[in-house]
Amino acid sequence: MDQPLASRTAPTPRIDAVQLNADIEATARFGGTGNGGVSRLTLTPEDKAVRDWFVARCIELGCRVDVDPIGNLFASYPGRNAALPVIMTGSHLDTQPGGGRYDGVLGVLAGLAALRALKSSGIVTEHPLTVVNWTNEEGSRFSPAMFGSGVHAGAIALDEALAVRDRAGISVGEALDAIGYRGSQAYRQTPAAYVELHIEQGPVLEAEGTAIGTVTGVQGLRWFDVVIEGTESHAGSTPMANRRDALTAAARLILAVEAIGRAHAPGVLTVGHAGISPNSRNVVPGRVNLQIDMRHPSQTGLDAMETALRQAVAGQADSRIERIWAKQPVAFDPACIEAVRQAAVGCGLSCRDIASGAGHDAAHLAALAPTAMIFIPSRDGLSHNEREYSSPRQCADGAEVLLRTLLELDRRLA
Repeated sequence: MDQPLASRTAPTPRIDAVQLNADIEATARFGGTGNGGVSRLTLTPEDKAVRDWFVARCIELGCRVDVDPIGNLFASYPGRNAALPVIMTGSHLDTQPGGGRYDGVLGVLAGLAALRALKSSGIVTEHPLTVVNWTNEEGSRFSPAMFGSGVHAGAIALDEALAVRDRAGISVGEALDAIGYRGSQAYRQTPAAYVELHIEQGPVLEAEGTAIGTVTGVQGLRWFDVVIEGTESHAGSTPMANRRDALTAAARLILAVEAIGRAHAPGVLTVGHAGISPNSRNVVPGRVNLQIDMRHPSQTGLDAMETALRQAVAGQADSRIERIWAKQPVAFDPACIEAVRQAAVGCGLSCRDIASGAGHDAAHLAALAPTAMIFIPSRDGLSHNEREYSSPRQCADGAEVLLRTLLELDRRLA
């Protein structure tokens, strides 16, 4: 007989670490590279293959699987009280080209592992539980990133997302039809809470020897395009005193960007692209285009960094700056964060609060429901890289904390 969650004699569900690692190995075959990584862009044949694998595993566990019109997969596992809203977990199965096997994938597979642990222990939660695979978190084929969760949360219009085209001219709608994963009806359930497990994708937890990151929120982001004008002239016949070298001015600005980022920790500021014109060995550069990425966990920090950046650009002759995109910082729910913290302590694992420097589907879900994230260490801080790695023990630890967090939220919210 199924054990009620509140029973003092009910067995404690435990994650099957061996099976979780086997699932990671299994999914890494879909789009696997020769160097141990994965290239599985969204809505490709490789993505279809891993989706088919995921659906089959969910059905084996007794889940109902729904597909919405943007291709998000919702695997729902019954709880004791069908009238209660679902508690949701998950992440994404798509990867970067030449990416790793843990980014996003771990969050989906840990959700499956949690359901498997509940089923094997006979424990039934009060709320139904739903494991989600969000479409196009990476944004490597279709832009913007995270539009699966964005459509679900109402931040992005469905028609707008379906019309986006990749470099080959294929639309999202066409790609969904090609792999058979365009659903006909929206998933209407608003979750009681959402929790996402993810690798850190940075070096902090590993450097400190900390097992679990309790994620307080997602940094805000602003993108800027900067243009610096100079005068193209012959490299051999133009004296140094007579030059208007756009690249020299750009170099000064790049150093200023580095200084601004260091002065506004924990914010970060990056020049990720430089376009030099005419980009010829024997011509003094006449124009440089810079693309700048700015991130900070607070709105105040973003404003201060932008003010300093605009002052630095103004200090270079014949230069201009344009902000082309922005996302506000997202703060996660304090009660959900505390549930993660307690779960880590209950597992005997060290933990620390940390802000996410990368974007995640959880940022969209936070507008719908109380939300939290769990981080585990990434070796050398690497992600979006074939050498991305978190050990089987670290993955299992993260899944254990996820399971305990889901159980605690089920107890509190019921």
